[in-house]
Amino acid sequence: MEIQILYAPVLLGTGALVGFACGLLGLGGGFLMVPVQIWALTSSGIDPTIAVRVAFGTSLAVVLPTALCGCRGHSCRGAVLWRPGMAMGLSGLGGAFLGGTIAAHAPGELLQKIFGLVVLAGALRLLLYKGPEASREPEMGLFRCIFLGLGAGIVAGLSGIGGAVVLVPAMVVGLRFSMQQAAGTSSLAIAMNAVGGVLSYVYNGLGVPGLPDHSVGYVNLLQLALLAGTSVPLAWLGVGFSHRLPDRQLRLAFIFLMVYVGVKML
Repeated sequence: MEIQILYAPVLLGTGALVGFACGLLGLGGGFLMVPVQIWALTSSGIDPTIAVRVAFGTSLAVVLPTALCGCRGHSCRGAVLWRPGMAMGLSGLGGAFLGGTIAAHAPGELLQKIFGLVVLAGALRLLLYKGPEASREPEMGLFRCIFLGLGAGIVAGLSGIGGAVVLVPAMVVGLRFSMQQAAGTSSLAIAMNAVGGVLSYVYNGLGVPGLPDHSVGYVNLLQLALLAGTSVPLAWLGVGFSHRLPDRQLRLAFIFLMVYVGVKML
């Protein structure tokens, strides 16, 4: 079924929002993409469980180039902390493969509920955070970063997101990063999470009946092209805005988007 052509304008617009959000807040944008993708797939007659898995796998495939673009922009502004970012990303890659494998065998309704709960939990934690003292430096303990990255990777694979809804609040709250540092470092880590997730969804989806046209496993190439075609260039614009807004406004924007999408998915 040529489902994506019918919904091309919606997917292109969603990709633009995803790219801007990735650059602005350091998140992969999966929590914006996934609901739209599920709607487009199920409206075209795709089985709901297959639709959720394809949305998750394709979302992670879009996160990869979008996050890398955002990472480069943040790095040029000195907002990427490479050591903790690499530690979180490498451990998250393995976690995302594991999470994706579990999701590939779970019911679609359960996956949607997990997705909604993860997003709402991240929003609540960020909302309750009071902010670190200005004089404090970020904490970058290697084992804390590895543990955090592994957990975020598993969540990424299970929910089709890059993991930033876990990483950004955790970095701001637990590691004392500023929102700009969390956004920049998160973009590096979630790009690596996406690699593990994509490999898992491709491998576990090979030969599955009922997939939409132009799919490799649970990754749909046409949806990927439409979403990434606007998300990658818009990530640069989001990066520019992220370094002009104060922490509080960035947190509020992040919380609003997370609550809205989490409630909709539940």
